[in-house]
Amino acid sequence: MDVLVNVSHGLGVALQPVNLLYCFIGVFIGTLVGVLPGIGPISAMSLLLPVTLSGTPESGIIMMAGIYYGSMYGGSTTSILVNIPGEAASVVTCLDGHQMAKQGRAGPALGISALGSFIAGTFSLIALMLIAPSLASVAVAFGPAEYFSLMVLGLVVLTFLTQGSMAKALLMACIGVVLGLIGLDSINAMPRLTFGRLELIDGIGLVPVVMGLFGVAEVLINIEQVIKRDVISAKISHLLPSKADWKASAGPMGRGTILGFFLGILPGGGAVVASFGSYALEKRLSKTPERFGKGAIEGVAGPEAANNAAAGGAFIPLLTLGIPPNVVMALLLGAFVIHGLQPGPLLITQNPGLFWGIIASMYIGNVMLLILNLPLIGMWVQLLKLPYNVLFPMILLFTIVGVYCSSNNVFDVYVMVGFGVIGYLMRKFGYEPAPLVLAFVLGPLMENNLRKSLILSQGDLMTFVQRPISAVCLVVAAILLIAPLLPALRKKRELVALDEGA
Repeated sequence: MDVLVNVSHGLGVALQPVNLLYCFIGVFIGTLVGVLPGIGPISAMSLLLPVTLSGTPESGIIMMAGIYYGSMYGGSTTSILVNIPGEAASVVTCLDGHQMAKQGRAGPALGISALGSFIAGTFSLIALMLIAPSLASVAVAFGPAEYFSLMVLGLVVLTFLTQGSMAKALLMACIGVVLGLIGLDSINAMPRLTFGRLELIDGIGLVPVVMGLFGVAEVLINIEQVIKRDVISAKISHLLPSKADWKASAGPMGRGTILGFFLGILPGGGAVVASFGSYALEKRLSKTPERFGKGAIEGVAGPEAANNAAAGGAFIPLLTLGIPPNVVMALLLGAFVIHGLQPGPLLITQNPGLFWGIIASMYIGNVMLLILNLPLIGMWVQLLKLPYNVLFPMILLFTIVGVYCSSNNVFDVYVMVGFGVIGYLMRKFGYEPAPLVLAFVLGPLMENNLRKSLILSQGDLMTFVQRPISAVCLVVAAILLIAPLLPALRKKRELVALDEGA
């Protein structure tokens, strides 16, 4: 009964005209960036982070969330019709989705993708409503030591699952922590790493950093790549799957939804791992695994359900613990912080309208996405033909205007350009920006909790191992750091990274 009362409260917030508008804008842009290869949800959210400053916290965060789960829908369109993933979580959809399109079954592939995404998204929201309040009530008992150790574990897991060298990922995380500490000390108000520059007294802003690393760098990388786009020209029909298609897809959708939801909750998991995990599971369970990669509808239904369920699951650690499990949630955490809010166990009691409004808007957004992705498929096909030499200059212009408007400070534009060049060089030399951004956001929170723990324990470091939850988190983090040194585990990790990058 309490859940129904809370949902009705959330609907009251989400159905306000301004929030409905922001929800529609979010899912529309999410679908758009999912459809257009080379942009992705992280870049889009980075570019639009300044826009959240113009409205209420509810409106801004509803829009940012819409971009994230909306991109999961849009990414499948490009994968199926062009064989180019719109974003990373849709890579695996290319394998069977495009083969179905070449066989004249683009309609059923797009239909099962959209409907499976809707079903998985709905399940993840129901689970989120049931799990989040209970987890938040437990998390209230967490102290600074537990929060510090949880954040350390989150960073280590992300670096462990990252593609390429774990040493490079750890280096990026360390640099991110240092960058997050620039500015005034939160306890004694002494300036740190400012080098006498007044502009750095308040630290480096999240907006110019992420817009540089993801927006500008993404444009620079894509400019030098020639992407061939052969859009399926045949008429797309029969968007509603047949009974046979439903029968073949029901099991994969169910398994993908459950697998994706729980992988989304884990730090470093997310939609990419969920989609690859679902595909591997379905291929292993299938009586005819040789069909996979040749147009098996199960290879579309399972992964698409998994990545949408993972998108919903990722909100649980952010909203209940205040800890982002991936870089997209780190950007959302940044949006909360910009508005002076701290997601975590007290968010439900102190800001119930915001918490339940976000959840209710996600369900409304899923309905909007179903409408956007089935009847309007022709419009998205036409957008696939938009030339990049028109698109990329517009993105660069938007980044400059957005950064300047967010602070009215030209220095932030220089910061963005600098991080854009750094982000470009990082990609060229195999350094991933995701650990840096997550550490940049978590760094100040980790420092505050570390220092609070030491103050409460009068400088005794043993407090981190004497508290059970904190000790478990640190032990797991230590195991993951040591694991790459063991040959068998290193080989397994390399295989996982290879699968993600395939």
